[in-house]
Amino acid sequence: MENIEQIVLEILSRVQEKVHLESEAAGIEVEMSARHIHLSQEHLEALFGKGYELTPRKNLSQPGQYASEERVTVVGPKGMIQNVRILGPIREESQVEMSLSDLRILGLTAEIRESGHLSGTAAVTLINGNHVALLEQGLIVAKRHVHMSVEDAAKYGLENGQIVKVKVNGKRPLIFDDVVIRVSDKFATCMHLDTDEANACGYFIGMHGEFIS
Repeated sequence: MENIEQIVLEILSRVQEKVHLESEAAGIEVEMSARHIHLSQEHLEALFGKGYELTPRKNLSQPGQYASEERVTVVGPKGMIQNVRILGPIREESQVEMSLSDLRILGLTAEIRESGHLSGTAAVTLINGNHVALLEQGLIVAKRHVHMSVEDAAKYGLENGQIVKVKVNGKRPLIFDDVVIRVSDKFATCMHLDTDEANACGYFIGMHGEFIS
């Protein structure tokens, strides 16, 4: 019996090693990051009421981040986009991330920025029923980026803020230039593309990318 258990454990170990090696060979995971909103407590309460708290719906790939049940409408001079998901937890500053195609629908313009780099960014209006939040800044098109753990950054020889090229192996493989590396001990390694970028490369769930020189 003891020999059988030892054989089973050895087989499981080999299977896990094979899966790990195949994952390493596949490269970094790529996700599509659709339009979404991060809110400060001030703007959350303006839209949902005093003392309101977000209702977590689904955990995201980045540790501690989640999609909430709450959605609001983003309003522009030419149109509006309804049911835009709010991500949690709340932040110090509100941030609205849209694609360039979304901005055309709204009739707005916004700079391509890294998340959290909001100084001088465009204003935007959010509504939830009769509640309105006027953001003086915070509307951006997210710069394509790779969230990277400290361990993986060391493995790949990359640094926070470094600009790289990534070949993504979608249905229409593309090489994305001007990709910023964002390193943190709070990150799980994953590349994020917005919907325009994802559509351009024929994104599918489980897609991977590789760094190229």
